[in-house]
Order: sequence, then C-alpha cells, then structure tokens
Amino acid sequence: MGNIVVKLPDNTEKQLPPDSTGLDLAKSIGSGLAKAAIAYTSDGIQKDLLDPLDNNSVVSLITINSNEGIEIMRHTLTAQVLALAVKNLYPDSKLAIGPTIDNGFYYDFSFKNTFSIEDLDKVEKEMRNIIQSQSVITKLLFSKKDAINLFNEIDEPFKAEIIESSDQEDNFQIYKQEETGFIDLCKGPHLPSLKMIGEFKLTHVSGAYWRGDASQPMLTRIYGTAWNTKKELNKYLQQLKEAEVRDHRKLGKEMNLFHFQDDAPGMVFWHPAGWIIYNELQNYMRKMQTNSGYEEIRTPEVLDRKLWEKSGHWDKYRENMYITEIDEEHANEKRVNALKPMNCPCHVQVYNYGLKSYKDLPVRFTEFGSLHRYEPSGTMHGLMRVRSFTQDDGHIFCTEDQIESETKNFIQLLSKVYEDLGFTDFVIKLSTRPDKRMGSNEIWDKSEKALQDAIEKLDLKYQIDEGGGAFYGPKLDFVLTDAIGRDWQCGTLQADFNLPGRFNSTYVNEKGNKSVPVLLHRAVLGSFERFIGIILENYGGNLPFWLAPTQVVITTITDAANEYAVTLFNLLKSNNIRVKLDNRNEQISYKIREHSLLKVPHILIVGTNEVEENKVSIRSFGSEKTISMSVEEFLADCVSKHQNPS
Repeated sequence: MGNIVVKLPDNTEKQLPPDSTGLDLAKSIGSGLAKAAIAYTSDGIQKDLLDPLDNNSVVSLITINSNEGIEIMRHTLTAQVLALAVKNLYPDSKLAIGPTIDNGFYYDFSFKNTFSIEDLDKVEKEMRNIIQSQSVITKLLFSKKDAINLFNEIDEPFKAEIIESSDQEDNFQIYKQEETGFIDLCKGPHLPSLKMIGEFKLTHVSGAYWRGDASQPMLTRIYGTAWNTKKELNKYLQQLKEAEVRDHRKLGKEMNLFHFQDDAPGMVFWHPAGWIIYNELQNYMRKMQTNSGYEEIRTPEVLDRKLWEKSGHWDKYRENMYITEIDEEHANEKRVNALKPMNCPCHVQVYNYGLKSYKDLPVRFTEFGSLHRYEPSGTMHGLMRVRSFTQDDGHIFCTEDQIESETKNFIQLLSKVYEDLGFTDFVIKLSTRPDKRMGSNEIWDKSEKALQDAIEKLDLKYQIDEGGGAFYGPKLDFVLTDAIGRDWQCGTLQADFNLPGRFNSTYVNEKGNKSVPVLLHRAVLGSFERFIGIILENYGGNLPFWLAPTQVVITTITDAANEYAVTLFNLLKSNNIRVKLDNRNEQISYKIREHSLLKVPHILIVGTNEVEENKVSIRSFGSEKTISMSVEEFLADCVSKHQNPS
C-alpha cells in the first residue's frame, strides 16, 4: 500500500505513510506545530488529532490559539470536566447535553435534589482538581446497540435516548478519560489531553426543558466561559460585569422607559419617555431615507392567507405567524387572515399598482410597519427579542445592472447612520450561494459579484460566509460593535430573484418587452425595539442630547428662584428643548440624585445668585463638577445639540 497524499491550506502537498494521523502530519511539519495542534479539518470536517488522514483530502491543522481551537477547548471542558465534576459531587445526577455557545459553554443536568448558583464554587473547585490529573482523552467507537447498552448500564437515560432517536447506526463516538475512566457521548473533536485546558469560570444557572419541550422534564443548565489565558478571561468577565450594569431592561426600569406584562407577552408597553426615544429615532431615519431617495408607504397589518400562500410564507413561516379567523357576513367558511410578519409581499403589491418602465427604476420603498412574529417564550429577552416590533424596512426594485450602484448607496446610508448613532466599527459579511437555492448559476455569479464589487469600490473590509446566503439570493449582513466590544447583527441587504416573479412583477425594458425586476430587501437598524435596546446598552443610558427623553431639568434651591426658573422653563420650551421644572420643596442634593438616575443630560441649579447674575449653574450627567454659564450661552448650546444628525 502506497503513501497517502494530503493538500495543505497553501496548496502544498504532503506524502505520509498509510494510516498516518493528524498528529503525524503536524510532526512532519514541525515540533512547534505538533505541540500546539489539537485537531484538524479534513475537507472542512473537524476531526480528532489521532484520527487517520484520508487520502487526497484537503487538511488544515487546528491549534489551541485559533478560534476553532478555543471552541474545541470549551467543548472538552464542558463534556469531560464539568460533567465529571458534577457526577463526582452529585452521584445521583444524570447527564443530558453540553454544547458550546458564544464565548462559553453549558451543560444540562437532572438533579435528584435542587442545585443553585451557590453550588457553583464547589463544582468549579472540583473541575480544577480534575484538570490537574492532565488525563489523556481517547475516543472509542460503538455500534448503536452497544452504545445504548453502555449508557443504560451506567444509568444515563438521556444519553441512551439521544442514541435511540438518532438515524445513525454505527460509529457512535464515546470519549474516555484514561485517568478516571469517565465516558461521555460526544460528536467531538476533543483536546488530546486535559493539560491543554485554559482558564475558565462558571457564571450562572438556569432551567431548561429536555430537548426544549415543555412537556419534558425540567433540567438544570450550568453555564460557564473559558479562554486560553487569565488575561482574556478577566477581560470577558469585566465585559459581563459592565453588560449587567448596562442591561437595557434595568435601564428601562430606572429611566421609566417601558415595561412588559403577561397580558401581552413579548410586546412592549412604551412609557412617555421611551416613546420619545422611539419617535426621535424614527424621525431621524425618516429624514435619512428621504434624503437617500426612498418613498415612505404604509400597508395593512392583517392580510388574507392567500397572499401569504402566494409569497411562500404560509408554507415556510406559518408556525411563526399570528393567525386570525373572521366570520365575515356569516359565511359558511371563516376567512383566514394573518398579521404580517414582514413587509415584503405588501411592498410588491404597491410596486405592481401601475405600469413601470425601466426609466422608473430603481423604485425605493420604505415603511415603518408594525410586524408580529410568534417567538417561543424561552427566547424572548426584553427589547432584544419581542413578538411585536417595527422595522426600518425597505425594498428596492431595480434591474440587475443596478444592483452594484444600489448596494453602494445603501452601504453609504448605513455607514452614515451608524456613525451618527455612535457606532464607528462594523463588519460586513458577504453570504454566498447555499446548496439549496433558486435561480441559475449565471444569475448567482452576477449578483454575488455586484455585491462584492460595491463593497470593494467603497474600500471596505468584509468577510465571506460561504453558503450562508438565502435560498433566493446572496446577502450582506452588517455587524456593529458596541462600546464594550459586543457584536450585534443589525443591518442587512438581500438580493431576491424569487419574490417578484411569484407576484408577476414586471417593468418595460429598453426594447419594449416585459422584464422581472430584482428585489433588494434592506434594513439599517432592523427592529426599532432591538436597536433602542442596543443604543441604551451602548451608552449605558447616557443618550446623546437629541435622543434624551428629558434634555434639561431646572431645579430650584429656594422659593425665591421660582419665578426665574419658570422664565427659564418657558424660554427653553419655546425653543423645542424637552425641559422639566422641579421646584419641589426638597433638598437640592435629593433632586440632583433623582434626576441623575433618570440620566438627564443637564440639570440646572437655580438659586439667588443665578437670579441676580442672569446665569445658570449646570450639572451635566456623568460629571461631579458644576459650571456657570449665561442663559444665552446655555440656550445656544442646547439648540445646536437638539437637532438630530440628519
């Protein structure tokens, strides 16, 4: 039997003896790589370092310091260390599942008795004891029958159920610690040894139904985070601490912006202060989109199921739609309608009203439409994920030749909006054709190239998400970074060659024939509710002056200043400044503290000195200093900051 040949990422080839493993490949390249390697990919599939190499495969070694490497380390930590630690401390506990998540991991357990966050320190200490063994981890392969018998013998019913319900019949991977004999079912890959585990911290505990089904047993989910170094761990823990302080739900309560209640789960009750933020943001977006050539429209919120059947949403999205039945004029059959989960089919109806020429294109519609989507109760999270929301939704009907220029225009609009709202860093991801898709390769080639060319001509960096496009076309996703380093996917631009054809949308081309336009779905902010949550957390509630619900509060030290304070109030209000007057008979320190909790940008302190000098003393939010300024100077400053950036 001859040598096997593998191709490396730089297209060089390596010949190795038969049955060589990923570790053998690493050793053949260099001792440093052999020490750092923990797994490898073969034709894009991750494998354990000691798995044999496939002949004529494309192989890339995974090191502990790579993104893939840290995910494998986290997976090993949860499946081999957290699981064993809990079993050691709570022998009656049962193992469920333990995947990785963004920045960490979790494992679900069934406990005979209760488990709480106070128990985490004990589990974490046991985990460190296990890691000190530096146990080697090996992989064993079992048939379906043998794997089921194995986990039934050790009384792990959840593991046995996973195997029983699997379509797989052979090669079930069981990972074993040589030092302890502990085993767990896992898709892998795992670290070769526990000595390669980095720094970690268990963070919190929650409940979770087995397999996400409310009819199944409730399990205890233990969360943690893991990093290669102590410095990286501490940085992340500090980010978590900062995120807790900035939590928009906490700020919403402190600033009296909104609330939720069980009568309308996942739907926001906006208070006056919160609704000001909402309207100011919407007014800003309305002006920005008008300046960019969009026409605002309004379409119905409830539509007949026939429209959703024609668009394809009834088959693909029905479980997420709110359905209504109407006994219209006592008909024999009730009319079935649905609240719209998205605006695109409605925008196509507006486009179709009247004949369009190529000279009319592009047609750009935008709508602040109210949408409803049924989200499972366990997924809702304050403003970040709701069931009723409004999008800064837009649709562009254009020719194929206009895709590039429209993409360029959209990115310029989005970049300006993000900059105005305080987000200077964002990443663009170009998602290309998936395996299951509509349309010819020629159209996909053209649309992908148009999106790519537009990004490159703007000299913007981007990442390729191979196969991540929608079935109807490629897309661009825009991921912004907030003040504490968290990423948020907000904006999107999607090229659709499908929907216009389903609704017989056409335009008359240069030759006088009918052609089908391309539909570009786009949003800058996405959901207003979610973006307001992001803004609140980005600024920690200390909003830009133009967005602040109350911009100025006038507080009096003495009753002798009340008349002067009223004059100031009327002056500011007449200049459209959102101002409040606090002339209560309370100590000034109490008033300042109260309005500071509401994150008011400027608190004016007015006493006899200010009255005599026709000045104001200003305490700005976040500052311990009080500065003095003439009324005219302060008014001019407020007026200049009051206008939104559009």
